[in-house]
Amino acid sequence: MRKNPALVGFIILFVVLSIFTDSFFNLYNIVNVIRQVSIMAIIGFGMTLVIISGGIDLSVGSTFALSAVVMASIVKDGRVLLGIIVGLLIGAAIGAFIGIVISKGKIQPFIVTLATMAIGRSLTLAYTEGIPISIFPDSFRFLGRGDIFGIPVPILIMLGIFFLSLYILKKTKLGLYIYSIGGNEEATKLSGVNVDRYKTIVYMLSGLFSAISAIILTARLNSAQATFGQGYELDAIATVVLGGASLAGGKGGVLGTLFGALLLGTINNGMNLMNISPFYQDLVKGVIILLAVLSEKEE
Repeated sequence: MRKNPALVGFIILFVVLSIFTDSFFNLYNIVNVIRQVSIMAIIGFGMTLVIISGGIDLSVGSTFALSAVVMASIVKDGRVLLGIIVGLLIGAAIGAFIGIVISKGKIQPFIVTLATMAIGRSLTLAYTEGIPISIFPDSFRFLGRGDIFGIPVPILIMLGIFFLSLYILKKTKLGLYIYSIGGNEEATKLSGVNVDRYKTIVYMLSGLFSAISAIILTARLNSAQATFGQGYELDAIATVVLGGASLAGGKGGVLGTLFGALLLGTINNGMNLMNISPFYQDLVKGVIILLAVLSEKEE
């Protein structure tokens, strides 16, 4: 059985940081790491579905930002439920747009999502005029700062999305087709599957999950701004690749992505505890992605 590189790396790093730092191995810090990881893990679950299907989604960061600022502008007026619904609809709509353009226009996902990333970021800047939106009702902030029976709400939401994604991949027709499309799209088409429809659904889920993460971070920071989500594309792809998914499609799973997110979150936390400059964190992530891909090719 192939070892999951993220799981192995996470265990090694956990032990090393527990030995060489005084403040890593305590309940408060570990819970804090998982709470921070929850945002990227949820986006990563959506990216996992996309990558398994043979695609890529570079728009998750701008989708995150646009969903956050529009939702925040509505929530600020006290209309919490409406704001959340609108934010989720924006995420799903962006994903649907991407899926339709890829399927009907026969354009590579990289190009479509790259263009959507630019469009989404521009719309976000125009909507906010560069001014942060802040100060929300306590009922909304509970989603980012609250806890239920001592477990932070963001972690509970992350676990809910994890089990939903796991169910989709393992127990539904959609999951079967996601693997099939990623493994051999032409053969899947010839078997009578409406590939365009299922591709669109996959990108809708990716956009929806990005919007869910936007809710959590906006509620936690009590603010939303146009710079939200910058660089999240790299982090999301890293969590999926580290989790053992193939960028060629047809292989992967959300459990691996969860460990990939935990590994990156632990790296960030460990570097902060050791007072290593944050300027090096993206360097570390880039090296990790390269090593993971090289490891996959060697096998």
